[in-house]
Amino acid sequence: MSSTPFADVAQAEGATETEVLNTFRDLLHTGAASRLGGVWAPGAGGAALLCAMAVPPERLNDVAAMVSAHPGVNHNYEREHTLNLWFVMTGSDRALVDAALAAIESEANLPVLRLAMQRAYRIDLGFDLHRPARANPHLQARAPRVEAADVPLAALVESGLPLVPTPYAVWADALASTEDAVRAQLQSWLDAGTLRRFGLVVRHHEAGFASNAMTVFDVPDPQVDAYGEQLAGQAGVTLCYRRTRAEGWPYNLYCMVHGRSRDETLGLLSAAIQGAGLSDMPGQVLFSRRRFKQTGARYFRAAPEPAHAP
Repeated sequence: MSSTPFADVAQAEGATETEVLNTFRDLLHTGAASRLGGVWAPGAGGAALLCAMAVPPERLNDVAAMVSAHPGVNHNYEREHTLNLWFVMTGSDRALVDAALAAIESEANLPVLRLAMQRAYRIDLGFDLHRPARANPHLQARAPRVEAADVPLAALVESGLPLVPTPYAVWADALASTEDAVRAQLQSWLDAGTLRRFGLVVRHHEAGFASNAMTVFDVPDPQVDAYGEQLAGQAGVTLCYRRTRAEGWPYNLYCMVHGRSRDETLGLLSAAIQGAGLSDMPGQVLFSRRRFKQTGARYFRAAPEPAHAP
């Protein structure tokens, strides 16, 4: 792992280090990208739950704003369904996630459906802006979790890479460590798969992928892993995972497909369903309508203290 990542990018692109840094700053400032930092493997640390609520339409804006205000919420979308508000709650442990969801239920006076992940088949959003969607032959493997002693560094990784020529030296100073030790730990996480990669987290709407559909299937439990592995490898599938069922929600296999238009997304989805052999399985397609929040997960950073009136 290089100590000067931005200079390396500049050399590869025929630019200067200053130009690269300024480009990243502009992308973050304009909101085209949400973060420049590490992408953790599922289960690397903390806890997360996919959640859904059936919100009366006249209350949707207010409830969505209340949900988005919670620092643990990193994604919050309106989707085309009676369960119209879908969000992900993250935290350093399951108890904190459960407490946050209980608070939301109390404030909104509405129940929250909790859908825990059981297995990830593919979770690695990446959009090729120049080529059509392609199949993904690589399935997610369970990676080692971050050790407690390394959580302070993981929290820095989660916050984002400092936009300076030697960012790992900044982290070393913050941890009273050495740059060599920091880079060695980062490389160890990358080698083990705990940290998938460092990269720019681009907002897919702004990148031109304005249409996304979450599709869910009710698959017999003994067969779900086989179908999940097949679905994860289909062209256009960006996310694929198994989740727990819930009362009134019998679905256990999920996938996401992103496209530049609704028709393109439906075409990719139809081909993926057929290719995975899922055509006869009960399911539903939930297109997103509005994005209320999209930001990085909070697995390792402490939630900010609530403001108190004087």
